[in-house]
Amino acid sequence: MSYQRTDTSILRYLKPKATKGSAFKNSLHLVLPPIRPAVISTTKVSVAKPDDKLLSNVSVYPNPVTDQINLKYEISRSSNVTIKVVDVLGNEIITLYNQRVEPGEKNFTYPLNSKLARGFYFLRVVAGTESVIKRISVL
Repeated sequence: MSYQRTDTSILRYLKPKATKGSAFKNSLHLVLPPIRPAVISTTKVSVAKPDDKLLSNVSVYPNPVTDQINLKYEISRSSNVTIKVVDVLGNEIITLYNQRVEPGEKNFTYPLNSKLARGFYFLRVVAGTESVIKRISVL
């Protein structure tokens, strides 16, 4: 062993003892694979987050309703959408819409033509497993 003194530390160097024919026995030989250029992909991957809402921006107008219901909503993924009118006790009165809808902002208009009596109702919009309920008044 040999020591070398520097400014703040002592470095110790281990020197292997050379014997006949052992000059390369203790050395380690590594062979690394050749370096290849990386492949870069330009494909965009869309990952749905668990906190993403499927159904958003639901609005009913005009409220109070007189002759027709106008509904505006936004769907983030393709899904089955059901729109129902429910009374105050939760009984289904009318199913207005039940179809598969592509993503985007949607407008829905339904003429009442005296199908609902005067009073308070709830409009339930269901998309996939999510639902939004809006209160409407019918005059």
